[in-house]
Amino acid sequence: QLQRSEQELWSDLGLRALRVGKVDKALKIFSELYEHHYNSSTGKVLFSAAKTLCQMLEADVPMVLPEGMDLPAVIHELACQAITLCHSDLLLDCLELCKCTRVAMDVYHQCQLSDDYGFISKDLSLEASQWTFQDVFNEDCIVLDPVSVLPVQYKITNCLLPVSQDSKLFPLDCSCLSHCSFEDGSNYMRPLLGPLTNMLQMLQECSQLELALRVLVNLYCSCLQHVTSNVMDVKLSMQLHDAQELKKYNVCLNDFRKITTSSLNVVALGLLNKVFNWRVVDCDLAIGLCTLLSKAEVFKLLWKVIDNTWQNYDKILAVARIGANLSSLYNKPEEHEKFLSVITDAEWGVKLSKLEISIQSVFRQCSERKSSLIPEMVKNRKITPDIILQYCSTFGLNRDHMINRYITTLLLLQEDEDSEGVISSGQGQLQSPCSADALERGLQIIPMLHSTSELIDSLCAAMFKLSPYNYERIEVVLKIIQAADENVTAISVSQAMGLLQHLKSYRRTSPPSDVENTYLLENGMLPDSLSSGRLPFHLLIQTKHYWKIISPEMSDETFPTLLLISKLMKVSLDKLYMSAANHVFERKMKPLILEQRQKGQGHCSNKDTFKVAKTMMKYIQCIQSPEWAAATAHKIAQELPAGYEKTKALEFCLALGDAWLKDPNLEEAARARGETFLSKLKLQFQRSATENTLIMSQLGSPEHLKLTGLPARLIVALYEHSSVEQRFRETTGLAYPDIHAAVKEIASINNVDLVKIRCILLEKWICKTGPAVTKELGNQDCFTDIEEDPDLMRVVYILQSCPVEDAVDLLKPVLTAETWPLSTSGPRLTFCHRTRALLCLVRLADAETLEAQLQIPRNKSEYYLKCYIFVSQLEVLNIPYTLQSFLSSPKEGLVKGLWKNHSHEPQAVHLVADLCLEYQVYDPQLWNSLLQKLLSFNLISHLQKVLEAIVAVPALWEISSFSRTWRSLILAPFVSASLPLSPDQRTTLYRTFVLLLKCPILLNLDLIGIANRFSQFNLPAFALGTLLLIPCAGKKTQQVQGFLSICNPVAVLEQVDELMNTGELAGIPSQIRQTVLTFITQNRQHQKLIKTKHFNHLKQFIVTSGQPNQVKDLVDCLISQNCQDDADSLTHEYLKHRERQQGKRLRNGSISHNCLKEFLQMENEVSE
Repeated sequence: QLQRSEQELWSDLGLRALRVGKVDKALKIFSELYEHHYNSSTGKVLFSAAKTLCQMLEADVPMVLPEGMDLPAVIHELACQAITLCHSDLLLDCLELCKCTRVAMDVYHQCQLSDDYGFISKDLSLEASQWTFQDVFNEDCIVLDPVSVLPVQYKITNCLLPVSQDSKLFPLDCSCLSHCSFEDGSNYMRPLLGPLTNMLQMLQECSQLELALRVLVNLYCSCLQHVTSNVMDVKLSMQLHDAQELKKYNVCLNDFRKITTSSLNVVALGLLNKVFNWRVVDCDLAIGLCTLLSKAEVFKLLWKVIDNTWQNYDKILAVARIGANLSSLYNKPEEHEKFLSVITDAEWGVKLSKLEISIQSVFRQCSERKSSLIPEMVKNRKITPDIILQYCSTFGLNRDHMINRYITTLLLLQEDEDSEGVISSGQGQLQSPCSADALERGLQIIPMLHSTSELIDSLCAAMFKLSPYNYERIEVVLKIIQAADENVTAISVSQAMGLLQHLKSYRRTSPPSDVENTYLLENGMLPDSLSSGRLPFHLLIQTKHYWKIISPEMSDETFPTLLLISKLMKVSLDKLYMSAANHVFERKMKPLILEQRQKGQGHCSNKDTFKVAKTMMKYIQCIQSPEWAAATAHKIAQELPAGYEKTKALEFCLALGDAWLKDPNLEEAARARGETFLSKLKLQFQRSATENTLIMSQLGSPEHLKLTGLPARLIVALYEHSSVEQRFRETTGLAYPDIHAAVKEIASINNVDLVKIRCILLEKWICKTGPAVTKELGNQDCFTDIEEDPDLMRVVYILQSCPVEDAVDLLKPVLTAETWPLSTSGPRLTFCHRTRALLCLVRLADAETLEAQLQIPRNKSEYYLKCYIFVSQLEVLNIPYTLQSFLSSPKEGLVKGLWKNHSHEPQAVHLVADLCLEYQVYDPQLWNSLLQKLLSFNLISHLQKVLEAIVAVPALWEISSFSRTWRSLILAPFVSASLPLSPDQRTTLYRTFVLLLKCPILLNLDLIGIANRFSQFNLPAFALGTLLLIPCAGKKTQQVQGFLSICNPVAVLEQVDELMNTGELAGIPSQIRQTVLTFITQNRQHQKLIKTKHFNHLKQFIVTSGQPNQVKDLVDCLISQNCQDDADSLTHEYLKHRERQQGKRLRNGSISHNCLKEFLQMENEVSE
């Protein structure tokens, strides 16, 4: 009734469902059609359905899909089904649709992440190596965005099928772009430009280069085929089509060509790089991609890949083969040869890599460099001689040279391989398996050589590159040299084998020396564990460093073996004995001496030392050459530290030197050398004995040891030792060195006249002259004290070694002689010299001896000293006086005469003042002038003493210059002082303050001004002390309060402790402290002293004052400063003091908070 078949009905229903978006229902219908109506009509319907779906996806039409459906794959499947059923007229359209939907499907698959997509399922029937890795290239790229890319791809698909399904097609005509005809007014290629550009951009951004290449090539080929199929003949086409339309097609095709060319180069180059970076290079794909690029660019890329590939020889081989094929294709013979060379190297790289050998060091190097790989190949036990020969043949290497290299390298392998087979040297030597293997392999390949001469030379050199401790490998080399049957001139094989036999039976006793380590370092060898028990073969066979190796091995046990080795090596046996003697000295004598030094026994004989020395002398006496024997003994003596042993060793040297010179066959030159040696040795013996004496006497300072070659100067230096002064100045019972005994022994050793040296020293120290000596003698306070003059202390000490009578007899002539009596050419004596001699005599002898020898009354020795000093000072003024004339002269007349003629000289004024005070000459007129002169000559220190002395003489207070001198004396230091004060200026100002306390004219002084002066020089304690001397109480209180209000009271208290701690100030320091503490208490400035060392003074002051309000103020201050413990202590002491005054006693003697509570409660009661 409908006049339509079932197939047509189902076809209409399927297409209608598709148009309304019910894709799932439509697909079921199309599946039924394909299964039950297998004909060309179904093929046309399936073609239309696939094309319709493409258009819907382009337009983003809503549709109903089953969950998880891969729609692009379904569309492609529809197209594939259509091509199997369609009519021949529709075949080309279906083919184009299949290609486009396949690209769209692949694009869609790059937009999704699936658990099973992109992986190969495992087939258990295959080996793991067959399925784990793919040989076909699989591009790594970024996932695409389906929303962005699918509409564009389906638009391209629809543009490639531009003819509508409703259009009427002629026979052999098609709807696909590649085969359709030009349509007037329509250009089917133009709509493709935009989608193509967008698609390429998106694919390149996501590195989808393979898809980009497919899309680009597919699209350009379709466009080119479209134009070509319509313009087979230009003239005919001009007749069929409008010229303007053809021109537009031409322009459009050129645009496609430009886009395709530029994009194709970029995409192909990027994709080729990906192919080369894949696990396995896809050679077919790579060659195809290379043909898309220019020749220069291709070869440049290939060489870059080869250069940048590190030891991946499979990849290098594949790339090189690609290059070889391309260079052959492009007819590039030079490039072809280069790639063939790389192929050869890469094939060997692959081959050797399987044997765990790297060819990288010689890869792509010249043939000569290829030989450097031989050592690495030989180290590998998988390498056979055949592989070595094949390697030589491949790279054209010299056969004999490489075999020599093979054998040499075989023997130079690291001895670590041998260590497992080496048995301890003390139980016999067995050859290690590695050494036996090396010997066997070497003997096998030797017959392949044409000549063995080069091998012998190489082995002789190679032997010294082996570890010198690997006797087994060295023995293998020597046996191979013997097997080669050549005359060896470079080394004595028999001697070397004999040395090896000795060394195998020997166990070394010393650690490896620096010479061995240096040898290993210079020859590029690593440290060997065998060195701990073996001697180095190389260093012994070459004999250059023979003794440096043998010497440390010397001992009583090893000497016989070392003697045999030395005889075999034909070295000097004298050197062996010398080395043995040196060994005994270094290993036994030195430690013994060091131990004795540590125990303090280093300067006397010892039984153990004597035994070792006897052994050492036995070796020295075996030396045949007397010169060498003496030199050996002398060298040992030189290294001994100063002491008994060194002195005895030098005596032994002297005996050997005498024996050397007694040789009747000694040549003149040798005799001259011996005599020079002996003379120097005697001097050295004297120096050593002297040095030993110094050390034993505890006088071995560096300064004294430097003078051991100058005994006279040394004796002088010893008498000038600091301990001489310390004996007089220090009263503690310290132990001082006995300089007298040391000097006596040194003089005996060096044959020095000690009496002469003593006389010279007495002359030097007593006859000391100059202004400084005169000034010292003028100091009347210390005329009986020699401790101010080190020279006089040395005179006394040097004479203490003699009996007192001898000392007095020695110095007695000095008091009366005109010239120095102890020498023939001594200086002229002055009273200054006589005074110094008398000072020494007074110190050396007692009063009875002085009275008996010098006729000085017992109780007048000090007076006589004063007289000598006065006479010496008169002598300086060129006033001739003797002691007797001075004693008998009238002193007042002497003073006035001296004043009359010499008052213009400061020294004379000084002397006049001393004489007036000594002999009580108190003439007011003389003293008036004398004080003025002392002040004008700025003799301040002496003037202070004079003023202090004449204070006791009231008659002199009336002279006019008395007050002026006191005032000037007090004010003078302030004029010359400057900030910051030097120690001397500070001392002078202190003396000024002391004088101020003793000043009898305080009422006439400006005490406020003086206090200001002290304050200006940062001496507030002296300033406050000066203000306390103000007679007027009111004025004093006012000045003190004003001064304390502007100064730092802590600074005042600090200076009281630092500068006023002598007894000269009497009670002034405590008065100043009490004044400061009173001011602080009254002004409630307690916080200034809290947490200082003066706080205890403040606390004691307040407690003893007994004022509760003052105590409370301080307690409140302490609590506010968080000093609870101090507050408790203060209240406890105050309550204790108060109850002691009341005759009571604290119930609890410990400090507690109860005391503070009790005190506060008591204060509250008082206030109420």
